[in-house]
Amino acid sequence: MVMKRGGDARDRLLLAAAQLLEESGDRTVSTRAVCERAGVQAPTLYHHFGNKQGLIDAVLNHGFTQFVAPAHAPGVSDDPLDDVRAGWDRHVAFGLSNPTFYGLLYGRVEPGTPCSITAPALAMLVELLDAAARAGVLAVPPRDAAAQLLTANVGVTLALITQPEGQVDHSLSDRVREAAIAGVLTHPTGRHRPGSTRPAPTRASAAVALRALVEDDPDGLSPGESGLLKELLDRLSTP
Repeated sequence: MVMKRGGDARDRLLLAAAQLLEESGDRTVSTRAVCERAGVQAPTLYHHFGNKQGLIDAVLNHGFTQFVAPAHAPGVSDDPLDDVRAGWDRHVAFGLSNPTFYGLLYGRVEPGTPCSITAPALAMLVELLDAAARAGVLAVPPRDAAAQLLTANVGVTLALITQPEGQVDHSLSDRVREAAIAGVLTHPTGRHRPGSTRPAPTRASAAVALRALVEDDPDGLSPGESGLLKELLDRLSTP
C-alpha cells in the first residue's frame, strides 16, 4: 500500500523503510518496494540517502536515537545511578516493544567491526557514569563500567525477547541490572543518597574520581603532564 503523498519525502522514505524492515525481519528490502510505499521515485531516495544502504543506516540510527534521547535530558534526577537504572529499563522496554528492530540493531554484528549505530548508548552511559566517578562511588573507569553495563543490558534484553509471549520474566532484568551495577561500584551493597553519609573512598575509587575531574578540567596541565597523570591514575584505578 502506497502512503499518502503529504509530508516530507525524506520522512516518508524513512517510515517506509522502517515498516518494510519490521515486516521482513532482515535487510533484504528493495529500493523499488521502499519507493512505492513512500510514493516517490528512486531519484528522490538517492538524493536524500545516496543509496539503499544509506537509507537503511539512517532508519536504524533514527530509531536508536529516539530510544536514547530521553537519557540526555538535563536534570533527569539527582542520582546518576538512578538515571542508569532508568536507562536500563528503557532499553529493555524498547527491545521488547520492537523485537525485530532490536534484532537489527544488536543481532547482526560483524567480527572486529564496532557498531556505529548503537554507539549513542555507550556514550550515554559514559556520560552518566562520569558523574558517578566524580562522586567517588565508581570502582572502575567510566568507559569500562559502561561497557560492562551495556553488555549485560543487551544480553538480558535478547534473553527476554526469546521468552514465550505472556511468560516474560521481567524480574530477571531487575536482578541482572542490580548485579551489573553492583559490579562497578565501590560499595555495591549501599545506594548513596544526597545528604547521607558517603562511604570512605578506596584507592581505586579516588583514582577514578580524580581521573574524571582531570578530564573535565585539564587547565594548568601541559598535554604531557595530563597524559602522565591519566596513565598513573588508570594504573591506580585497577583494584
